[in-house]
Amino acid sequence: MPSIVFSRVPWASLLLAVLASLVARAQQPAPVIRPPVITMAETVPAADQWLSPGDRLQVRLAGTPGLRATFLRAVPLTELPPAQAQGKRGVYQGTYVVQPGDTLHNRRINFQLLAPDSLMATAFSRHTVRFLNPNEPQLARTTGELAYLNYGLGEDRLGGAKLGYLDSAVVLHLTGRVGNQYRVQLSATQLAWVPQEVVRLLPPGGFVPAALTGSWSVQGDSLYDHVRVSLGQRLPYRSQLLTEPSRLVVDVFGATSNTNWITQRDGLRELGDVTYEQVQPDVFRLVLALRHRQSWGYHIGYRGNTLEIKVKRPPQKLRLRSLTVALDPGHGGTNVGATGPSGAREKDLTLAIALKLRRELEQAGARVLMTRETDATVDNGERVLLLRRLNPDVLVSIHVNSSGSAAAQGTSTYYRYVAFRPLSVALYEQMRATGLAGFGNVGSFNFGLNGPTEYPNALVETAFVSNPADEKRLTDPQFQQRMATAMKQGLEEFLRACRAPGPRGWLLGQSATE
Repeated sequence: MPSIVFSRVPWASLLLAVLASLVARAQQPAPVIRPPVITMAETVPAADQWLSPGDRLQVRLAGTPGLRATFLRAVPLTELPPAQAQGKRGVYQGTYVVQPGDTLHNRRINFQLLAPDSLMATAFSRHTVRFLNPNEPQLARTTGELAYLNYGLGEDRLGGAKLGYLDSAVVLHLTGRVGNQYRVQLSATQLAWVPQEVVRLLPPGGFVPAALTGSWSVQGDSLYDHVRVSLGQRLPYRSQLLTEPSRLVVDVFGATSNTNWITQRDGLRELGDVTYEQVQPDVFRLVLALRHRQSWGYHIGYRGNTLEIKVKRPPQKLRLRSLTVALDPGHGGTNVGATGPSGAREKDLTLAIALKLRRELEQAGARVLMTRETDATVDNGERVLLLRRLNPDVLVSIHVNSSGSAAAQGTSTYYRYVAFRPLSVALYEQMRATGLAGFGNVGSFNFGLNGPTEYPNALVETAFVSNPADEKRLTDPQFQQRMATAMKQGLEEFLRACRAPGPRGWLLGQSATE
């Protein structure tokens, strides 16, 4: 039988080894638990906002990736793949659709970023949000002489795309806000935006603006043809001067027809048929046919709560003699404008050309008005109001162009309203005849001096001061004179094209009719 050998187990050594292992493990540093971090949290767009039921509150957060992000009342945000976040991780976005009954009174939005171990980071948006209550309409009233509406929130160096000017004390229904722009509900289906600086908020308790139209009258006096429509309050409006056939279309928002007749009195010289239509339940449209092919402008405003449209007639004789021409030398004073490679300044060039053009026009018998005659600072708004008071027959605004590329060169003309395009085309063709390269005739131009509807107007960008060859021409007094002569000839060509055919035109200088 084999022998069995029992060995003694070294229990003491084994115990010491276990204890040493435990001590070593206890001495190891504990793993670092990093709390979540929010580096950015903001509304999109990043601006103070007012929102109505149905609007979207959009937000963006940047912070620790891979966690759960929420905002407002635990509304979740989605972490974007790096390919949708310019290669970055930890970018979260979320949307909340405002519901009826939601309340938020100009508060900053609260954000949370939660880790699995329940650690949480919080942050607040820099800008505030207000949820509007449809049962308490927010109203505003336009102020000043140059209140206007924009189509949207877009901006460039010329500002937002303008829908049109409004008279003062027009009541607007505000349904939103982004930054310094209020959203205006013009009708059930049409929106616009209005800058904060041209309105005054009204206290709560008012009604959404609406009115019935009364029966209206059309008549002429010694200066204008007038259309007057009685309304219960000053409502917003939009106008369009259209061609082929020549006509003025005015939409009044919030108005519903109660017009049972239109009285056309004596003295009308420019207006033909006048009609209306209810294009939407809350949009009343006036359609005013014009007798002459070329429109010479109009003005819309209120007298009390009566909407008044003043339609201008053609000059008695379509010749420079006795015509009132306004010239606008661009920039001036502290507003230098563009500067050329050799230091030529736009404000000096435009004034020099305008003074030469004034002399040309006065020698032809025209009456010339200037928005500035010296190196003075005159804001564009001041120029528009000055011209509204002076009431010229036509306006030519003179500028020099500039580009980041020295290769850009040539002359160009600009108009906003299609009915005033013939003036800009006539000026462009004569400027091209000086030998300048053509840079084009540009329409729907959103420049302040192209905005008035009271008279045909055009802007001439004579040449590019940023182009060395053009700059040399612009600073040459003889070439300045050639450009002044060309603009005078452009005005003459415009007048010639407006005349009636036959002796009525070339002999009497009368305007062509439709």
